[in-house]
Amino acid sequence: MIRIVLAEDQRMLLGALGSLLDLEEGMEVVGQATNGEEAISLVKELKPDICIMDIEMPLKSGLDAAEELSNESCKIIILTTFARAGYFERARKAGVSGYLLKDSPSDELASSIRKIMEGQRIFAPELVDLAFSNENPLTEREKQVIQLMADGKNTKDISSELYITPGTVRNYISVILDKLEVTNRIEAISRFKEKGWFK
Repeated sequence: MIRIVLAEDQRMLLGALGSLLDLEEGMEVVGQATNGEEAISLVKELKPDICIMDIEMPLKSGLDAAEELSNESCKIIILTTFARAGYFERARKAGVSGYLLKDSPSDELASSIRKIMEGQRIFAPELVDLAFSNENPLTEREKQVIQLMADGKNTKDISSELYITPGTVRNYISVILDKLEVTNRIEAISRFKEKGWFK
């Protein structure tokens, strides 16, 4: 029997997914969580074979939870609406066994679970294309600068936090705008967020 924990903050979807998987031969949903914190507790307590989780959930995202559970024997499948390269990259680094999109047919989920239990990794084809066409163009230092910008810090704050001059910060910002093909800081932050590149 494949024992499954589901984590999804939309309760109707959580219930529907649970019922669907319970109907599958050889599968049993042993726990349901509505946020990332709950998902972590259930996996640690119930020791399921597989945890299927959404990304955007309260308290902890599915990616945060996947990173925290990377040492557990439970295999993680991300099931999300978001085909974002940055999310996919984080999920892969966290060692997830699958990254599937919610608009896939439901029988595909069951067959992916079986393949993952046999040791395969299953990633939605759209994501693999996206990952290769969509690498984050910023250097480590530029990522630090945009993260501080997103935290609401101004040029002066960033310069004192990173121990560089305000002029250097302005140079970094103009390079960031250029690389992200945007015209101001707000657009840069929202483009970076849209791509799922914030850690």
